[in-house]
Amino acid sequence: MIHRPAAACLAMAALAAVLLAGCSKVPDTIRIGVAQPLSGPLAALGQDLLNGVNLAVAELNQGGYMVDGKRVTLEVVPVDDKADAATGKAVARQLVDAGVVAVIGHLNSGVSIEAAPVYSAAGLAQLAISTNPRFTQLGFANTFRLVGNDTLQARALGSFAATQLAAASYAVLDDGTPYGKGLADGAFEQLKAAGKEVAVRKSFDDKTVAFDGLAAELKAAKVEVVVSTLNDFQALALLQGLQKVGHTRVSLLGGDTIKTTDMVRASGMVDGVYATSPVLEAKEFATGKPFLEKYLVAYQKAPAYGGHYTYDSMYVLSAAIQKAKSADPAEIVKALHGINGYAPVIGTMSWDDKGEQRYGAVGVYQLRKGAWELRMRSDRW
Repeated sequence: MIHRPAAACLAMAALAAVLLAGCSKVPDTIRIGVAQPLSGPLAALGQDLLNGVNLAVAELNQGGYMVDGKRVTLEVVPVDDKADAATGKAVARQLVDAGVVAVIGHLNSGVSIEAAPVYSAAGLAQLAISTNPRFTQLGFANTFRLVGNDTLQARALGSFAATQLAAASYAVLDDGTPYGKGLADGAFEQLKAAGKEVAVRKSFDDKTVAFDGLAAELKAAKVEVVVSTLNDFQALALLQGLQKVGHTRVSLLGGDTIKTTDMVRASGMVDGVYATSPVLEAKEFATGKPFLEKYLVAYQKAPAYGGHYTYDSMYVLSAAIQKAKSADPAEIVKALHGINGYAPVIGTMSWDDKGEQRYGAVGVYQLRKGAWELRMRSDRW
């Protein structure tokens, strides 16, 4: 038997470890795509969602992120979908070509739905805050929703409007997008089922701000509650129109696109302004305060929308990559389907076989004294 010196054995072991590391299938850098509206009217919301990912990635990299025993650098590849479906599809192709392993995007349901086939063809996980039910009904295994969907939110809109804002006459308005129209249709059916009169039911596009004629129509119909899925800048234009015609004894109940910092300008314009949202505020969670403090230090402003959801989703995605022990998109998708991921702010993220968030809920908020205050929250409605 030949006896090698201990030092020689140690040297050979070290060399073997180096060679094994060199053969690792895990790359030195793993690229994560982020597709959100970074320009236009929804830029503040899109930037907030990007900020959440950037904050998480900075922390993960600083903490020495490892995949299958190898130190890896995470890199964010951001693109601007301009809240436009055609642009969303184009930037989805850009992200595929850029070699990202997963995508956190998009905000708008119409954009997510249009881009989904591109990501599916490339096998990339798509984690979206979009709420239209159709997003997870496309039959793709790679679609994952971060919050509750519009079916639940429509029930919240209709139920709250019918029971908490009881009125003789209602209006239901939407912005013509898949998100807005689907949500408004659901709220309309809920109101009809509750025996409420919907005197005005109208659709617009998502850029319309000329609402003087609509304001006069609402006054003539003696509408007391407006259920709307218009964007915040559109809702503000409508309220200004109502002021012009002297019809301000009205309550406005909107979707989550009016629950923004810009919308605080609506304080005092009408009797009440309310918003439903599946995007619960970070401050509502016990672990939300540390996130808010870190966000403020990083960006010198408070979150505008749902940055804590993209922050959490990045942590869950990073755990899925570690579980897969690979940067292979198909393995990451598989890992996401089987994970009950730790989410630093909201607690946990987990998906059913269709990609629906298991722990989604919808809150109703009231605009009071220049801030949004939670009125009630439920996962059942």
